[in-house]
This record gives sequence, C-alpha cells and structure tokens, in this order.
Amino acid sequence: MSSTRLPGKVLMPLAGKPVLWHVIKRIRACKTIPRVVVATSVDTTDDAIESWCQSEDVPCFRGSLNDVLDRYYQAGLLYSADVVVRITADCPVVDPTIVDEVVREFLTGSYEYYGLAGEFPDGLDCTVFAFSALSRAWREAALPSEREHVGPYVEKHPELFKCGGFKKFSGLFHYRLTLDEPRDYDFLQRVFSRLYREDEIFLASDVLSLLENEPELTRLNSDIVRNEGYLKSLIEDGKVNVQTRRS
Repeated sequence: MSSTRLPGKVLMPLAGKPVLWHVIKRIRACKTIPRVVVATSVDTTDDAIESWCQSEDVPCFRGSLNDVLDRYYQAGLLYSADVVVRITADCPVVDPTIVDEVVREFLTGSYEYYGLAGEFPDGLDCTVFAFSALSRAWREAALPSEREHVGPYVEKHPELFKCGGFKKFSGLFHYRLTLDEPRDYDFLQRVFSRLYREDEIFLASDVLSLLENEPELTRLNSDIVRNEGYLKSLIEDGKVNVQTRRS
C-alpha cells in the first residue's frame, strides 16, 4: 500500500473489484497451484490488505516491508512449501494458463529457479523457486537489490542453481500490462471495460488482440520505464549509475 508511485494500488478498483481480488482469482484458476497466500508487510499501511484478506478468507502472511526475500522465505517456511511461485499483486491480467506452463516446465526440468523469459509484456511475470534455492538465497544474499526483489541472487549465480526460462513471446517487451503509475491505471481500466466478464477470465491473448485492434491504448503508458523499482535498487547497491528518460 505504500507504493511511492501509486499509493494503495493493489486495492484500487477495477471493474468493481480490488486489483488484488483479480490477481487472486486468476491464480486460483491455475491447475498447478494448490494454495495462494498474500505475503504483505508489517507496515501499518498494509493493515488494509490484511483486513481485506480476512474478509475474503484469503491466507495472509506479514513480514518485512523492504526485505521481500525474507518475507517470501518466512511465508514459505510457515506454509511448509516445497515450491514457491512468485506473483506480484500489481499484475491484474496475469494469465493462469501461462503460469501453469511455467510451473510445469519448472517441474519437468527439475529446475531450482524458472520463470517467464524473453520479450514478454510487463505484467505477465511469474517465477518459480524450489524452496531450497529460496532458503540459500535468504542466507547468502546481501545487496539491497537481492533482498528487495527476491530473485536476483539466484539469477546471478547459475553456478549454484539450476535456472531456466520459458520464452513464450518475442517482440512484445514494449507492452505494459502492470500497475505502477496513474497512467497504468487508466490503461487497465480501459482494458477491463472492454474485456472483463464476471463468469470468465480473459487471457493474455485477448489483451494482445485488443491492443492490435486498438493500438492507441498502448500510447497511454508504453513510455514508462520498465522495472524502475529494480533499477532504483541497483543504484542503492552502489554498483551502477542508471539514468532514465521519459519522452
């Protein structure tokens, strides 16, 4: 709830329901995921998320605000997870069929870390961890970017972990289906007004078809820097000097 660019974004309404509601509904539609847990922080601003979860009978774990790796580790430990699938709550069009594809590839290849890779639209992200890999990252990761964003330590050490990626899309890196700024919210409201139906879940293919038919929608938010939060963490690491410009 304390997002600096769009405070309270995960409980903002889309088609009459909170963003978080849409994310959970979509992940519960996955065939490979038996349990969904909201992992939020102990910051008082996130009391609203816990209250909403209680009202909706959704399991909720509260941990560190900034050390998200610790939050994920502690939640996995509490729920005795062998495998943890990471879905961010600001992605209300995450596609359950794609998540299932990623999880199945993870299991088939006996990976320790596996995720959607390649030039996919921002907002379809999903990554899968063996809990053993998450545990080792929790013990060894030290940089701000490795603690705040869960996966970087594992990604940077392929000599320690069996990693892989599912390249489903190409040439779609510029599409932005996530929620970080007011313009993203405007974009998503328009998408939901066209595609949302109570009795079914629209998929990534439906969104892409819509954007092909109405390309002007992409101009609402396509110039926003992708993964800006991670770039900020890299700067805090003191390892890079990153400059971004918006047209």
